[in-house]
Amino acid sequence: MALLVRVLRTQISISQWVPVCNRLVLVSPTQGQWSRALSGTSQWSQTSQPLACGGSEEIPGVDIQLNRRYHTTNKLSNIQDSPQPVEEKVGALTKIIEAMGFTGPLKYSKWKIKIAALRMYTSCVEKTDFEEFFLRCQMPDTFNSWFLITLLHVWMCLVRMKQEGRSGKYMCRIIVHFMWEDVEQRGRIMGVNPYILKKNIMLMTNNFYAAILGYDEGILSDDRGLAAALWRTFFNQKCEDPRQLELLVEYVRKQIQYLDSMNGEDLLLTGEVSWRPLVEKNPQSILKPHSPTYNDEGL
Repeated sequence: MALLVRVLRTQISISQWVPVCNRLVLVSPTQGQWSRALSGTSQWSQTSQPLACGGSEEIPGVDIQLNRRYHTTNKLSNIQDSPQPVEEKVGALTKIIEAMGFTGPLKYSKWKIKIAALRMYTSCVEKTDFEEFFLRCQMPDTFNSWFLITLLHVWMCLVRMKQEGRSGKYMCRIIVHFMWEDVEQRGRIMGVNPYILKKNIMLMTNNFYAAILGYDEGILSDDRGLAAALWRTFFNQKCEDPRQLELLVEYVRKQIQYLDSMNGEDLLLTGEVSWRPLVEKNPQSILKPHSPTYNDEGL
């Protein structure tokens, strides 16, 4: 009998490793387990409820608590997901005002946005190398060619500013307004008959909105769709050299990407836009532009 007791003590004194929640826990025998072992019972005491890995577990013979927390996500993250712009909340009164054809309160004052819109349209006219377009695209140096090039750059500005909520859409309307004022003023300087000028402006207005729809559809499709839109509008269905279409498609794609890299708040406050050259001498020079500087008045 004494020999049996010594054998049992030797066996139970060996520490046991118990698997708990996919990991091993060192368990030493307790006094109760000694007595049960001596009485012929070798089972460990079990709790009335099963253990869960998410809470605190108490294991007989182990003077520790296991606190394990798991973080679960319903959707797997994707590195290609880009942050979506937060939709601007509009009150009921603002909706009523805008439904009546008026502009409700905006994020910035309207006169600041108007000044920024004027600067942006001026950038479309003064910072664009028209001579290079005339040369590369074999366009005649006429008022209609100037309008087609200006229309293309104005449209790219509209695409960018429509992403800036209600303030950006208001700025788009002001840009288009300044464009038609400039077209009318240039026509008068050229000495065009007022009746003919008014008739031509009406025709150009229809062409403008048709071009906007075509360009929007083209930029959302592949290069063939964009090339078709440019061939119909910019080249007036008279482009016979596919290299010219390829050059212009590349220009529009890189310019839209370049505008998207600009900060929206800076564009709303300053309207400063820079354009990439039609033909890149150094393709590696397409980098994220520096933020423009402006004072507290947004000027």
